[in-house]
Formats: sequence, structure tokens, C-alpha cells
Amino acid sequence: MSIELGRGTGPLKGVKVVEIAGIGPGPHACMILADLGADVIRVERPGGQMLTGGSHDLLNRGRPSVALNLKDPEAVATVLDLVEGADVLVEGMRPGVLERLGLGPEQCHERNPALVYGRMTGWGQDGPLATAAGHDMNYIAITGALHGLGQDRSRPHFPGNLVGDFGGGSTYLVIGVLAALLEARGSGQGQVVDAAIVDGTAHLNAMGAAFLASGTFSEQRAANLLDGGAPFYDVYETSDGEHMSVGALEPQFFAELVRLLGVEDRCPGQLDLERYDEMRALFAETFARRTQAEWVELFEGTDACVAGIVPLSRAVEHPHLQARQTFVTKDGIAQPQPAPRFSRTAATLDLPPAPKAGSHTREALAAWGVADVDGLLERGVAVQAD
Repeated sequence: MSIELGRGTGPLKGVKVVEIAGIGPGPHACMILADLGADVIRVERPGGQMLTGGSHDLLNRGRPSVALNLKDPEAVATVLDLVEGADVLVEGMRPGVLERLGLGPEQCHERNPALVYGRMTGWGQDGPLATAAGHDMNYIAITGALHGLGQDRSRPHFPGNLVGDFGGGSTYLVIGVLAALLEARGSGQGQVVDAAIVDGTAHLNAMGAAFLASGTFSEQRAANLLDGGAPFYDVYETSDGEHMSVGALEPQFFAELVRLLGVEDRCPGQLDLERYDEMRALFAETFARRTQAEWVELFEGTDACVAGIVPLSRAVEHPHLQARQTFVTKDGIAQPQPAPRFSRTAATLDLPPAPKAGSHTREALAAWGVADVDGLLERGVAVQAD
């Protein structure tokens, strides 16, 4: 496969990123950067690692995979050669790991003072938990975010790893990298971006902090306006065992909801808190009379703020998402398009995920200008996967 720099079409075309491969939020952040046009080179350990890799791992799309044995000083020197011509480095190791390898911020900035050094961790680069292991639910647990999730008053329910890894993690890493990159273009100086999932999740939950400060917010689940405490912002089962999402917050939307449900003459007033149990029972009984498809046909496109809840496998078939081409099938995989969208520098999908760690070692290192690639391969410093 031929690897060429500058293939991207998005607004980050020409930006060069060195990714020290990790799992979860780090790869997701680099997927975003690659989706938006950056040239990203993914440096992996020979043989790859747990929980990532393979031709269906969409988090690794858009960039070539290079396998380097970072325990070899020559491999470290090769990464520093890549860093010298890069704009950004992204890594997701525990604090201190890359410093011990000789690839910490100090060593990298000696080679490239303008480098933006993005660090993705759960706990952050400092603090009493900085060197401890952890995963998404642990990070969102201590920030107050997990406590309020779900409509089960007896226990919280975690939403996969969307809130921590990708909401408070990779999203904030990308924001930080782009902000530092913009600043470096003016100052000529790089800096370290310490993107911690605990920080990003806390920031993501600023509205929750505002609600708490208002004095009217309950930390009991299913007791507030947006967590299922209000019957007009909740989920209801249909006659075929599917579900509808109802989000009729504003008075005019609530009026449209009860009109289309046909319960105008029986429904309590929207702000009649004492009759919320009665309202919820009325909505549940009414939604249970028809199938999801029947309710979708009635509600979608109206101002009642009602939508059918569908699994990911069916989301790709939704007419609105099809019209926008939110999902596309590329390389045999149904996958989301790059987001957001740009009017002049539209982003397009490029390389599929590497089938193996090191699938592009020879071609990618050569494209990035690394000398003596054949020698690196012969000496086992770099590995080309079959």
C-alpha cells in the first residue's frame, strides 16, 4: 500500500501528528484528527496490544500503523526523528512511562520546541491517584457524574464508556491540542496538554453543577427535570416491546405531545407536580397501545419532541441519517462519517483500520522521511506485519 502525506481533505490538512498507541480515548482523539485531514502516524508495539486492533477497529481508521520496539534506543531515536517534523504528539500512557523511555516532553521539545504534546490519562498527570490504574466508570464515579445516571433510584447505571473515555476524555484532548496548536502558530512554542478524564467529565457536567448551585436540584435519581423525574421527559414502552423517547420540555411542545397522543382532555397540567404519577401512568398506558413504527409515523417531524429509540444496527437505516449520510459503508464496514462538517474543506474518510500492528511500517516510515528503513527492519527495531 502506498502511503502519502497530505492526502487529507479536511481543515487539518498538512498538520502532522505522531500517535503513541494506547486504547480508548487516545485512539479516538487521533481518529478525529485524522478524520479532519491531519497526517497521523500510529506507533504501536510489535504484535499490537489488548483491547485494540484489527480491520474492524474504527478508532484506528485514517492512519498508517508502524510497529517499533520502544525498548530499543534506536526505535526511540526513530520516534524523535518523527517528532522533529511533527506538529503534535499524542500519548496515553501512565505518567512517567514515556519519560523513562526517553520520549517525554523535555526530550521531544529539545528536538522540536513548537511541538504540542498531548497527554491522555484518566486521573491526570498529578494528584494522589495519578499513577493508579482505572477505567471510564472509575473516573466518572469520583466526579459526581455517574451517581446521577439512570432512572433506577436504588443504583446508578453507567452508559458504556461514552461519558468518560470519549466525552470527558478524547473530546477534551482534541480541544486542548487544537487550542495549543493555534497558540503555537503564533508563539512558535509548544506545550504539554494534560487531558484528564476526571477534568473533562467535571467540565462536561457544568450544567449539573449549575443546577446543584441553584438549590432546587435533587441528587436522587429520577427526581429532576432531565433525569426522568418529569413524565414529559422520559422513555415509554410500545406495544411491540420497543421504546419511544419523549422530551417535550417547553409548553408548546408539551401541548403538541398531548394533542397527538389524544389525551388533551385527561392529561394533568404540565406543572401540576402533585399529579405527575397520574400523568406518567396515562402516557405509559397510551404508548403501550401502538407499535413503535406507528408512533414514529405519527410523531417524527412534529414539534412534540418524540423519537423512536433504535439500536445502532438500525440507526444506519434512519431516513434522516441516511439523507445526511451520517453513516456510510466503507471497506465493508458501516461507520460514522467525520464530524463536524465544513462548508469549504469537507473531510473524507481515507485509510481503513490496519489489519495488524505494523501493517504499514515500511511505507509510512519512508513517507515520513525516516532514513534506512530497511536497516531498521533488518535489525528488528521496526517490524513489518505480514
